[in-house]
Amino acid sequence: MSAPLSAVDIVAHRGASFDAPENTLAAEKLAWRQGADAVETDIHLTKDGKIIVSHDKTTRRATGYEGSIPNLTFDELRDLDAGKWKGPEFSGEKLPTLDEQIALVPPGKRLLVEIKIGPEIVPELVRALLRTGASEKNITIISFNYEALKEVRKTLPRLATLYLVGYKAPDPKTPKAKKQPTLAEVIREARAADLTGLDLQHTWPLTAAEVKQIKEAGLQLHVWTVNDLAVAKHWIALGVASITTDRPGWLREQLTR
Repeated sequence: MSAPLSAVDIVAHRGASFDAPENTLAAEKLAWRQGADAVETDIHLTKDGKIIVSHDKTTRRATGYEGSIPNLTFDELRDLDAGKWKGPEFSGEKLPTLDEQIALVPPGKRLLVEIKIGPEIVPELVRALLRTGASEKNITIISFNYEALKEVRKTLPRLATLYLVGYKAPDPKTPKAKKQPTLAEVIREARAADLTGLDLQHTWPLTAAEVKQIKEAGLQLHVWTVNDLAVAKHWIALGVASITTDRPGWLREQLTR
């Protein structure tokens, strides 16, 4: 039986990224004001081994500067403007630190931290969590990188870990396209690493029976990135625990009407 529409957690994708520049403190603050239950964010390592928040490995899209995060120092990255592309009112927004984002998480809310690289970031992640006093109460780790998640489970075993898995429907015009994972394969990998759950792209063609398989395997089910009300209702009917969206305030309002 699925939860009531209003009971499903709403996760703000890179903050309230429809209305504010993604992955900035402005986007996170707005997400909390819009009533998000959690904020999703993305982390990379700088050239000098510090964590910086960015979805892309390169800086061009978010800042207009042609650069690559692994080749830039923390100070160089912090000099960039990550807000003005969205509007003049956001001029001066910086690429945040994870520490800054954690400091903004209200009591009872969560930050979903997506590791965008491999397990090499985990030692610095541990230091950030220690500095901020963050814990399993307000942090969930998510990633497409299976090895990174395994390292988190080994190093930070109390944190929830969600395995991000995309799905692109087969195209008969491109028979040599990348083979999509089967649900059985994904479940097997998640259980082998003792992960908390799956965070699937909304394009996954799951049936109610397959959702039952996920839950019987002891795994949570989450979905990303949903900006369509009908799609959201479809996943809620399947029994998803949370929905990640660029429009947390709008989606919550639509679901509670």
